[in-house]
Amino acid sequence: MYTVTSAAPQFLVDDLDATLAFYKDVLGFHVDFVYENFYAGISLGGGTIHLKCAPKLPEERKLRKDNEHLDAYFTVQDIQSLFNEWTSKKVAIARALETRPWGMRDFYVEDPDGYILCFGEPA
Repeated sequence: MYTVTSAAPQFLVDDLDATLAFYKDVLGFHVDFVYENFYAGISLGGGTIHLKCAPKLPEERKLRKDNEHLDAYFTVQDIQSLFNEWTSKKVAIARALETRPWGMRDFYVEDPDGYILCFGEPA
């Protein structure tokens, strides 16, 4: 029987260098690899995202933002510490830390390309 050990959503980005700088310098992600200045992998703990420099549909980004459709969800231990760290660094929080009716405590961050990332832990 097989086991899936990880998954990586692929985000289309306008400027790979600027997006890498945001994830690395602002959010503290690790740059795992960069391929020919158009594709990269980044990670934070056990969570991974792939970035590809390619056009995206602005209408799709707007629809996802308007309806709070998440692009990636990261499960975190000690969500309060992460939230405190990022708010002290002036990270733009798209939805504040709160306990949800389904038993998770989480918050949202929007990246420069309009992707919505949720970070949470069981309440």
